[in-house]
Amino acid sequence: MFEALSDKLKKVLKDLRGESRLTPEHLDLAMREIRIALLEADVSFKVVKDFVESVKSKAVGQEVLQQLSPGQQVVKIVFDELVEMLGGTSSRLLFTSRRPNSVMIVGLQGSGKTTSTGKLSKWLYKNQNRNPLLLSVDVYRPAAREQLSVIGKAINVPVFAGEGLNDPLELCKAARLHCEQTGFDTLMIDTAGRLHIDDALMEELQLIKREMQPSEVLFVADAMTGQDAVNSAKEFHERIGITGVILTKMDGDARGGAALSIKKVLGQPIKFVGVGEKYDALDPFYPERVANRILGMGDVVGLIEKVQQEVDEEKAAELQRKMEEDSFTLEDFRDQLGQMKKLGSLSNILDMLPGDMFKGMPKMTPEMTAQMEQEMRRTEAIINSMTPGEREDHLIISASRKRRIAMGSGTKIKDVEQLLKQYAEMKMMMRQLMGGEGMLSGIRGKVVRKLTGVGARKKKQKKKKRR
Repeated sequence: MFEALSDKLKKVLKDLRGESRLTPEHLDLAMREIRIALLEADVSFKVVKDFVESVKSKAVGQEVLQQLSPGQQVVKIVFDELVEMLGGTSSRLLFTSRRPNSVMIVGLQGSGKTTSTGKLSKWLYKNQNRNPLLLSVDVYRPAAREQLSVIGKAINVPVFAGEGLNDPLELCKAARLHCEQTGFDTLMIDTAGRLHIDDALMEELQLIKREMQPSEVLFVADAMTGQDAVNSAKEFHERIGITGVILTKMDGDARGGAALSIKKVLGQPIKFVGVGEKYDALDPFYPERVANRILGMGDVVGLIEKVQQEVDEEKAAELQRKMEEDSFTLEDFRDQLGQMKKLGSLSNILDMLPGDMFKGMPKMTPEMTAQMEQEMRRTEAIINSMTPGEREDHLIISASRKRRIAMGSGTKIKDVEQLLKQYAEMKMMMRQLMGGEGMLSGIRGKVVRKLTGVGARKKKQKKKKRR
């Protein structure tokens, strides 16, 4: 989402870092470029104005730290101001000791409200040990309640049907009573939406809020709609009062202006972001991590957390053991691909790595990452078309077997041969890395000799012999 903005900001800040001494002219030029970059990213004009003025006043009035160059100091100020613009600190959902706690999900039609209700319910169950019950009070849109039922089955979270009830307020009361009687501690209320804001919708939401006294009222905003999402959120906040925002489609190619404007315009934080279509593609919003990514510093902490959540530790340990014992099979290779898929799209993973890691390398374009993901899917299809015996021992795969595997996976024989070649090369590389006389051993030896000075002593001895 922030790719265009990130590229422009990184270029401006790189130019500043190259200056040994900053002048007001340098700063004015940099601030002009930053202002243009933010406006092109569809950030609110007032937010951009305040941001630029704040950065400029701090950069001019602040003494440069001794350990930082002037350019680096400005980078730090820009980073701090970006974090502040995005909300300062991450905001958790607030729950009381009362049972059940109600969470109202509000927003316009088409913003991803119902899906976000399901995603958030799954996240609460998995990460905060909540016991949620889903409820749809959208009695107007055809099949709206059925849609939530389908989502509930997919994420294994119960849905209150409310058979025979067609009044939103009565549905809420009945669902609350059901929670009290059965032990659910969180009632997730998916409210009705409209294509535009109207009085009837707002009055209904006000009645539900007054009756249910929710601990959270979360507005779902579509990041792809830019400042329209911010304006809608502002009107909802003024009419019913929201406590936070769920920003959907953050994995899209929108310019990011909504994410950068909402906190400053509303005074309410972004609490979650939707980063994909799957029901587990919902992440808490961390301003500092987003600022890191915008400035090309990556989000290594976020990546580590994602790996810890998604990767099976036992399988990882088993894979390590097989690598050490040189018994890594195509079955293991397929499992490894599956583990990678759990982490999300390749472009999202690369975004979380610091830009410095790729110095001197060509930039990965969306087309390149899409091609790599296609290759991974093809590889998985080829391995799936093999028998268990073939996956266990690739050497038994003859010409006729290759032909059968290619037909089964919808690929060509040369694709199968290429995969087998790559697998063989990978096994050889791992053997060298793990082997006593391999590459790793050689590197280790060089490091030891360097640290102990053995190499230097041997060179002196050779010089003495020559003399």
